[in-house]
Amino acid sequence: QVVLVESGGGLAQPGGSLRLSCTVSESIFSNYAMGWFRQAPGKEREFVAAINWSGRNTNYADSVKGRFTISRDNAKNTVYLQMNGLKPEDTAVYYCATPASLAPFWSGRLPNEGNEYDYWGQGTQVTVSS
Repeated sequence: QVVLVESGGGLAQPGGSLRLSCTVSESIFSNYAMGWFRQAPGKEREFVAAINWSGRNTNYADSVKGRFTISRDNAKNTVYLQMNGLKPEDTAVYYCATPASLAPFWSGRLPNEGNEYDYWGQGTQVTVSS
């Protein structure tokens, strides 16, 4: 069973930064794409960013482009989400996930729908407020 554990959430002021981390229990993780999603109270879960197995290809939601950066360190089984220029509307629980049903070393379109992902972390709260 693949286990994903997020960390790094917390309280930030508008315009501030946070870096989320997601560590995966299995080293095979390095063969698969990873994604970040978020869910604000009373809203549906939404896609934030995705990265392919090598880290060379990324995809972002329009709402975070230019502010957030997804990256990964396969040697540490960890994917990151650097969040800069935070806004109150970024407040949400952030989840990392992996679409393990895709082929390893997938080089096609990066999935951006929640139902395309198979394993999820428990989430980490990000609150942006002054």
